[in-house]
Amino acid sequence: MLDVNKVGIRTFTARLGNKLSEIVSSQRKQLREQLESPLFDDLSAKCLIVFAIGIIVYSGLMSGDNFKSTIETMRSHKLGLFYVYTLKFLLFLNLGVFIWRIVLVARYKAVPGCSDKELPKCTVIVPAYNEGRQVLETLETVVASDYPADKLQIIAIDDGSKDDTFKWIEAACSSMPGRIESFKQPVNKGKREAIYEGVMRSSGRIIVTIDSDSTIEPDTIRNLVSPFVKDKTVGAVAGNVRVLNASEGIIPKMLDVIFAYSFDFLRASQSMVDTVFCTPGALSAYRKDVVIKNLKEWVNQTFMGTKAGIGEDRALTNMILDCGWAVRFQSNSIVYTNVPTDYLQLCKMLLRWARSNVRETLAMGKFIFKKFRTGSTIGARINFIMSCISLIFPKALVGMFIAIMFFDSQTYLSQLMFGTVIASTAPAVFYAIRLKDSDLLWAHAYGLFWMASLWWITPWSILTAKNGNWLTRELPQQRPVTSSKTSLQLGVGAAA
Repeated sequence: MLDVNKVGIRTFTARLGNKLSEIVSSQRKQLREQLESPLFDDLSAKCLIVFAIGIIVYSGLMSGDNFKSTIETMRSHKLGLFYVYTLKFLLFLNLGVFIWRIVLVARYKAVPGCSDKELPKCTVIVPAYNEGRQVLETLETVVASDYPADKLQIIAIDDGSKDDTFKWIEAACSSMPGRIESFKQPVNKGKREAIYEGVMRSSGRIIVTIDSDSTIEPDTIRNLVSPFVKDKTVGAVAGNVRVLNASEGIIPKMLDVIFAYSFDFLRASQSMVDTVFCTPGALSAYRKDVVIKNLKEWVNQTFMGTKAGIGEDRALTNMILDCGWAVRFQSNSIVYTNVPTDYLQLCKMLLRWARSNVRETLAMGKFIFKKFRTGSTIGARINFIMSCISLIFPKALVGMFIAIMFFDSQTYLSQLMFGTVIASTAPAVFYAIRLKDSDLLWAHAYGLFWMASLWWITPWSILTAKNGNWLTRELPQQRPVTSSKTSLQLGVGAAA
């Protein structure tokens, strides 16, 4: 026990501060270990989500009378009456479109993989920038594909990385001789330029693009290419993207559930009307002859006078649709990709996607109401209209405006959270039906997370759509490669 009279006030304060610092540090370490434990992830967190949902539902039901009273008050004002009727219209419209999509998804079936003899020659392009060691695992999984080696060309393009990415590409080439072609851009030119370089070097009839932070299953490429063989009207195919690093935090866990809904539900329904809006950069395939016709326009695309640096996947999809080709989705062609684990990186990724959506929605509007292909285009136009509504009427801003006008804060917040929980039930139920996993609860967590801290993404993307910065292309922290198969070290020679 320290005596302040013996050691002096300054020494006493310093020693006390050090002691408190040790205590706080120890408590933080214990808390971090508890949060990182599987028990907390799988049980405690889900219990908290269930508890929060219960409180929100109870609060929403209890404030129901106040909500009804406010609605009646709104009816007595012209603006309020307009809002009530608009809300009802949008509610029934969304409900009708949702039921229509359920019917489409119920009828959806992925095309089964073709035989070796039927498969065409395919070129896989892996553009990489500041990816480090992760690109090695990506290339390993591509080489390990269940696709005839004599029909599979693999091209790895280093887009002027500032780290050791190209050394890992060279290590992959050395360990798997004759399987991988490599090229390094002298300077960073952007993902479009890297893919352009790969296309110009390609010899396959089908072009497959895979992100360098992703891994695939053995049958992924076979399943992805098969729709081109079975249907000559198909110009592009979207793969099924899942989260590779779901165990690395709460954000990846939430995104894993949302990705399942976005691909296995939304893209599956779009596929049934031959108009998948976006073939994802993580995994997509294209007919080479279709790509070549649009390649110069695509790589030199501009937006508001500035060369486009984002949205290369959505832009290429638009061009293929505009040429009259069908764009499909293959649920059995799976790719696992790394997603952000912190809020800032998540915001950057979502903002980049949202800006691309704004740009390419405008581009799609130039042809979607024309006879851009033979056959029905009604489904494509319905999806386009719904996409426009989500941009024109940002729910959060409209909701806040009406709340300021008519609602008291308690009723507003309770009903907003109640509505969010109800809306999040759709992806949660879908995830439960498809994967039969209690991780469905993360759909509710993501809905509340979006309402609280990501609502601004859409309106801000509209205001800043001209900004074409990639935002997430800085040097990443090196992370351990997730596959146990990766055993190469830099500088090794060819495998024996």
